[in-house]
Formats: sequence, C-alpha cells, structure tokens
Amino acid sequence: MLNAFDFLILFLASFRLTRFIVYDTITSFIRKPFHEMIEEQLPDGTIQTFIKVKGTGWKYWIGELLSCYWCTGIWSSAVLYIGYLVLSSVFTPIIVILAIAGCAALVEVIVEKLLS
Repeated sequence: MLNAFDFLILFLASFRLTRFIVYDTITSFIRKPFHEMIEEQLPDGTIQTFIKVKGTGWKYWIGELLSCYWCTGIWSSAVLYIGYLVLSSVFTPIIVILAIAGCAALVEVIVEKLLS
C-alpha cells in the first residue's frame, strides 16, 4: 500500500505526464499520425481548432486514447505505478521530475489566475 507522500508524488507525476502526452506542443509528433487538426472560423472572426481522429481499427483507438485526457490519465497512472513497483530505481527519478514539473504547472496556473 502507498503512503500519503508516495501517493501525492505519483498523483502529480501522472497529472504532468498525462498533460505532456495529450496537450503539449513538444509531443505533437506522437499525436500527428493519429489526429488531423481542423480549423474553423467562428461568426465573431476567431479561429477554433478541432481534432479529428484518423483511421480505423487500432489507429483510430490510439487516436481516441491520445485525444482523451481521462483515458490517457488511466494509462499514464498505470505505467508510473507499475514502474514504481517493479523498477523503482529507474522510475523514481522520472516520477519525481514529473511531480516537480506538475507542481510548477499548478503554481503557474494559480499565479496566472491571481495576476489576471
């Protein structure tokens, strides 16, 4: 069983890894084979971007997974937790780095809200 501190670290690491996979520009190359970006001009003149999942079968399934924060979050959490249990010496530094980055992301959102 996890203690509260380990749970918190895994929680933050999973949060950051999931956002990294689903939203970050730097990982768009992972999503590109599975997603098509469609831009539409709205009546007020702004441009809104939509994701269309490409392909069928496994390609479509992976595309759906990569476009769903909740789905990717389950798999990210599972990989980190199992890695933590099975290969702790390899996964612990990765988990800690992701957790620190997750904290930084949350602090940035809070500061941005306070300043706006």
